[in-house]
Amino acid sequence: MHLSQEKINDTTIKLSFKASQSNLDKAKTKVISRLKKNVTVPGFRAGKAPDHLIEKNIESTVIQSEVIDEIINQLYPEAVQEKKLRIVSQPKIEVTKFVPFTVLEFSAEVEIIDDIKLPDYKKVKIAAKPVSVTAKDVTEVLNNLASRGATKESVTTAAKKDDEVNIDFAGYDIKTKKLIEGTDGKAYPLVIGSKSFIPGFEEEMIGLKANESKEFNIKFPDDYGAKHLQSKTILFKVSVNDVLAVKPAKIDDKFATTIGPFKSLAELKSDIKKQLTAERNGESQRAQENEILQAIAKKSTIAVPKSLISEEVDRMEAEEKRNIVYRGQTWQEHLKEEGLSDEEHRDKQRPGAELRVKTGIILGEIAEAEGIKVTEDEFQTRMQLLRGQYSDSAMQAELDKPENQRDIMSRMLTEKTLDLLRSYSK
Repeated sequence: MHLSQEKINDTTIKLSFKASQSNLDKAKTKVISRLKKNVTVPGFRAGKAPDHLIEKNIESTVIQSEVIDEIINQLYPEAVQEKKLRIVSQPKIEVTKFVPFTVLEFSAEVEIIDDIKLPDYKKVKIAAKPVSVTAKDVTEVLNNLASRGATKESVTTAAKKDDEVNIDFAGYDIKTKKLIEGTDGKAYPLVIGSKSFIPGFEEEMIGLKANESKEFNIKFPDDYGAKHLQSKTILFKVSVNDVLAVKPAKIDDKFATTIGPFKSLAELKSDIKKQLTAERNGESQRAQENEILQAIAKKSTIAVPKSLISEEVDRMEAEEKRNIVYRGQTWQEHLKEEGLSDEEHRDKQRPGAELRVKTGIILGEIAEAEGIKVTEDEFQTRMQLLRGQYSDSAMQAELDKPENQRDIMSRMLTEKTLDLLRSYSK
């Protein structure tokens, strides 16, 4: 075999192959041996005739096609291994010359990751931000827990702060008076003062009684999530179906026993502080890891293949679509809210996708440089823990799938690499 390599661009190469006569002879022998099992020659048992007779009883184009495939499937992987290429896409194969069983020349154009240059990542020093949990933080959690256990009672009095109003509402364009999509709701429960609605909306509910209506204008924030509503002033029409006085549960020792295995309020407070501390430490650690990776990425030289970026955009959009469906919205409604076409939305995602891919490559390169491995014992321990978390058979079956186990192994390798980078940052 003769092999040459040509660089098309920073992420694409072209491998050109010229098969030797030995390659062609061996491939032909192998192909005929494989096909002869299904060929019957008069005077011979199936598959027992000499190869030259078998060949005469098979369409020449079939043998030629099979020989070409056989050689490509042999020589291409060998070249990848010989050149130590990091392939990230399926090769575009082109047969450039073929004289049956004497000459075969073909090329393979493929995307690769090449020329990775990392900075001295051991010198990247970014400390995790310290965390604290105050008594106010604990009280806020207690109040939220008490709200969940609150009793509600319909009242005939006017709504006030902390009451819940059940409302029908709709938003209209001030000029055209047409309903604006995504600004209406029926039997919506709204706690006044919860700050869960558009700024200024909840305050308009104060003073209203059941079966009363009201019209008022609200200006949406400049950074509102739906682009078509940003900075827009809308006429809202609201009807109050019911006003409920909300009485939160009393926060005492008895209340603590209803929340979990706690004998006193002090125990519950201690557990809340412990949980909040763990959550904030986790958030601080993740923020530190992201900052470290971004600092390394900024000083790294990596040409990221377009196919990897497109695949990452696909994953990001798939996750976003799952969240959209969960919110009861269609993808087209979401795009309309953002004022983007499908292609514009993908373009908007590309910078973030490229950074994700780049940091993934960096982590892989560092893991290889540091000789980081996940041992079989470590992997099996993690699998046991995961199986203990999920009791249903469907999830157990998912854990047994090879692709999911590879993903778990990959995440474990990432975790170990990030742990090392954080240790260098101390």
